[in-house]
Amino acid sequence: MNRTIIVSLLLITVSLVAKPIEKQKKQPKIKPIPNRLIDYGEFKKIVNRSESERENHRLTEDQFLKMMSEDGVVVLDARSENRFRLLHIKGAVNLPFTEFTKDSLATVIPEPKSKILIYCNNNFEGNEQAFAAKSPAASLNLSTYNSLKAYGYSNIFELGPLLDVNQTKLPLVSEPKENQSQAE
Repeated sequence: MNRTIIVSLLLITVSLVAKPIEKQKKQPKIKPIPNRLIDYGEFKKIVNRSESERENHRLTEDQFLKMMSEDGVVVLDARSENRFRLLHIKGAVNLPFTEFTKDSLATVIPEPKSKILIYCNNNFEGNEQAFAAKSPAASLNLSTYNSLKAYGYSNIFELGPLLDVNQTKLPLVSEPKENQSQAE
């Protein structure tokens, strides 16, 4: 009797597991909508190729500070212009991520091999208006790093830690009040 119950339960379990697998196999393949200006496959390749390099190019606060003083280094702030004006690393250039194009990047980064230092909202706390935290998976550093790679830049370094704006060694400055508008 017990053997019959065990066999029955086993058969029920197998049938429950098999049905979702069958449904997955029967789903129709979605035909991609063509657009020569959007390439998700290449985006995924860039992300996958960059993964280990990016981790090796994340810097401590002291490393970032030291690298900032090197000749030809570009400190790029890809946040909105309004947030940049509220508070940013002294000497940084602002090019909002939404404005990245081949030409706009070329105006702030002289050569594809230029050393580029990036930081974002998720590197600072203690001033929510200037550095509004994003979802960790939507951190601007991630998008900025991969977009710079997509545009052919190869020497990108990223501020790694989360720093308090009131305790950081990095020099933070703001624009005069008359040049500021309400942050987005």
